Amino acid sequence: MDTKPDTIKISAFHREEILASHADLFVTVKGSSVFSGDQAMKKAKEVSQLVDELIRFGLKAEDIHLQGVHVENSGGGLLKSSSAVYRLRIRCGKLEQIADLLDIVSAQKNSTLERIDWKYPDEEARERGLEAAIAKAKLKAEKVAAAMGVQLLGVYDFIETVNDQEAPMPRHMPQTAARSREAGLLAEPSLGMDIQHGKTVQVNVDVWYRVSAFQVRAEAG
Repeated sequence: MDTKPDTIKISAFHREEILASHADLFVTVKGSSVFSGDQAMKKAKEVSQLVDELIRFGLKAEDIHLQGVHVENSGGGLLKSSSAVYRLRIRCGKLEQIADLLDIVSAQKNSTLERIDWKYPDEEARERGLEAAIAKAKLKAEKVAAAMGVQLLGVYDFIETVNDQEAPMPRHMPQTAARSREAGLLAEPSLGMDIQHGKTVQVNVDVWYRVSAFQVRAEAG
């Protein structure tokens, strides 16, 4: 036996565009020697030069993380004669500094910016979106119920879904200063990419409201 009460389904959504609050820069540094762990940050000359510049600019040591080391050894010799590619993650907590950080990375001839991972205040945006979508659904339900001649008795079911879509990224990454010089281009590094990024957060709600029975009016004789 179907025990589902009389309901009406109301759908509503709230869309909001938010800007990134901070970012992680993923950088590779080609080194002439092989080190691992904390030694890489201090003893790998090319890495330590970049780290020193970043700290001199104002970053903290904990903002710079070594994520991995790839050893390049084509001759089959010992590690001491090999070169390495160091993968760094650099946290930029203040986006107004990102252009300066990109310049610092580009100025190091062995450093290459691979990508930027933008970070957003998602949770706050989702909470605001949920509250706004629920308010829209409630107002819409009241209008529908009034037009249909029924009363809202309560909520039978509720579903929330969240969609977020990041703005398209540029296709081309910036050249390092070294590459620019080799290509005979301008000596000053060209960013060629976003230094501020945003995305759209949309919260959708489907609400099933319990309603009273339809009022049947007696026809006039």
